[in-house]
Amino acid sequence: MHIAIVASDKRRTHILAVARELGREHRVTIYSRRDGADLKARTKLSQGVTVETIDAGPAEDLPADQVAPFLPDVGAYLMSRWQHDKPDVIHAHSWTGGLAAVAGAKGLGVPVIQTFHHSFGTVLSAQTLKLEQVLGRRADAVVAGCGDEESELIRMGVPRNHIAVVPYGVDVERFRRQGAAAARGTRKRLLHVGPLSVDRGAPTVVRALAAVPDAELVVAGGPPADGLSDDRDARRLLNLAEQAGVADRITVLGQVPKASVAKLMRSADLVMSLPREAPAGTVALEAMACGVPVIASAVGAHLDSVVDGVTGLLVPPDRPAQTARLVRELLADPTRRTAIGYAGADRAKSRYSWERVSQELLRVYESL
Repeated sequence: MHIAIVASDKRRTHILAVARELGREHRVTIYSRRDGADLKARTKLSQGVTVETIDAGPAEDLPADQVAPFLPDVGAYLMSRWQHDKPDVIHAHSWTGGLAAVAGAKGLGVPVIQTFHHSFGTVLSAQTLKLEQVLGRRADAVVAGCGDEESELIRMGVPRNHIAVVPYGVDVERFRRQGAAAARGTRKRLLHVGPLSVDRGAPTVVRALAAVPDAELVVAGGPPADGLSDDRDARRLLNLAEQAGVADRITVLGQVPKASVAKLMRSADLVMSLPREAPAGTVALEAMACGVPVIASAVGAHLDSVVDGVTGLLVPPDRPAQTARLVRELLADPTRRTAIGYAGADRAKSRYSWERVSQELLRVYESL
C-alpha cells in the first residue's frame, strides 16, 4: 500500500513515529511545504518512508493562517505528483494539510482521511471552524486522538460512523521501567514536564507542594536554562513558589533534551500532568511507560489512557488542595505506588506503543 501523508508540520513526533512503523511493510510519502532553506526536495527518512518538500511561499516556519495563501500551490503540486504516482490512501494532518490534500486528490478517487491537531475546547476563528467543519464532513474518515475529540467532532457535524479513535502513542523502547535514573536526594520527588504556563498546570503543582511537607518538585520545561530569568512564565512560577513558602524545595531545570526525560521520570516518585486541555496526553503516557505513577488532570486523552486508581489518579484541573491530598496518599503508600507503576507500564506497552497505534491506523486505511 502507498500511503500519502500531507502535513503542515512534518516534525510532529506522532507523524514521524507512525510513518516509520508503517514504512516497515508499506510505502509512505510525507508531503510538506518547505519551511527551511536547507531542506532537500526528497529525503529518505527510514525504511519505506520518504519526505518530499514543496516550494510554496517563503522557506520559513509560518503559522497556519500565514500558510493559507500558499496552499493552492501545494495542492497543484500534489495533483501533478499524484497523477503520476497515485497513492492508495491520503492522510491529511491539520486543516492546512486537509485543504491541500483535497485539492490534490480531486478526480483521483482516492480516500482522504483527516486528522486535526489542536486542543479542542480552545477558541477557533469563525473561518477556521468553518473550514474544519467542511473538511471533517467531506473526509472519508476522520481520526480522533481520544474520546473527548470524538465528541467534539460529532458536535461539528462529522458523522459518527466516519470517526475512528486512534490515540497518540509513546516510544516504549525509550520510555520503560528499566534504565538509568537521574540523580536525586532523599526527599520524595514530584516531577512536572512541559511548559510553565498556567494552562499547563505547573502553578497548580507548586500550590499543591505547599501542602506536601518534605517533598521536592522538579520542573522540566520552558526555555533553556540560561533563558529562565527572562521568561515571564518562569518568573511567575518562581514568584509563586516564594509566596507559597516552597522556593527551597523547587528546582526549575528549563528545557531538557528529549533523551533525558525518561531518566528524569524514573527518578521521580510521582509525575504530575495537570493541563487544562490534553489532546494527546503525552507526558502521562511517558510516565506510565516508565512505571512511575502519574497524577493527571481529568480531561482529554487522560480520560482514555489513565484508568483512575489503577494506572494513575485523575483530578480536575486547577484543584491544588485536592491534588495535594492525592499526592500525600500516594507518597504514604509505597505498595500502592508500585502497583500503579506496574499497571501503567503494562497499559502503555500493550495499548499505546507506536506499533499498536500504526496497526490501528492501518485498519482505518484498509477499511477505505
